[in-house]
Amino acid sequence: MTTELTPSELKARLKALGLFGLIACCDEIIDKPWLREVLAIEERERQKRGLERRTRDARVGAVKPMADFDWAWPKKIDRQAIEELFTLACIETGHNAVLIGPNGIGKTMILKNVAMQALTRGHTVRFVTASDMLAELAGQDSSSGLARRMRRYTVPQLLCVDEVGYLSYNSRYADLLFEVVTRRYDAGRPVLLSTNKAFSEWNEVFPHAACVVTLVDRLIHRAEVIDIEADSYRLKEAKELTAARTKRRTKKPPAS
Repeated sequence: MTTELTPSELKARLKALGLFGLIACCDEIIDKPWLREVLAIEERERQKRGLERRTRDARVGAVKPMADFDWAWPKKIDRQAIEELFTLACIETGHNAVLIGPNGIGKTMILKNVAMQALTRGHTVRFVTASDMLAELAGQDSSSGLARRMRRYTVPQLLCVDEVGYLSYNSRYADLLFEVVTRRYDAGRPVLLSTNKAFSEWNEVFPHAACVVTLVDRLIHRAEVIDIEADSYRLKEAKELTAARTKRRTKKPPAS
């Protein structure tokens, strides 16, 4: 693609990369065949380093590819809605998405794969469990410290919050989650969230919080809510692994 660039486009690319030495003598080297190759190499390297930096900051961790997702296992799943998450249209529109379903059915797997898709497309991402995010925010002992930590979750273009509902939290934690959701809502930055609790049960997650109704309302106002009904796939895999091991043992000849 770089071999087709016009001289004005080449100058713009050099400026974008901050290669001011080459810009200073651009008129002398603009027709040199090696210039386009140098530009391509520099752009590839910066893209690579940018992806590495964004991935490190995102803290997604190990990711099981969506190719391994068994779409036939859930009793209920809106495959089209989930596949639309991978278009990353939500980053353009600012719409949230909430995955609701029991433990062990692949909600984390979906969130992590959407996060990786966003990273490879050049977006900034933060992946975090609800307990880790809220404990970090609640642990700040000054307003300036809280403001710095809050930016970790409000600035990225995509925030993925996993495992809401696995623990119960006090009002302080509810207020902090509300603050994160509200700031991202106002900025048009989406939240992708997974939970094992229906919204009607969020009073159990935040039992003494006054903001629960408002929090849910703010979260789902511009959101795709995706219900998944399935038995635990992790439990299914564990049973299959145990059965396979038992079968191997029964076939193994006894020691002499």
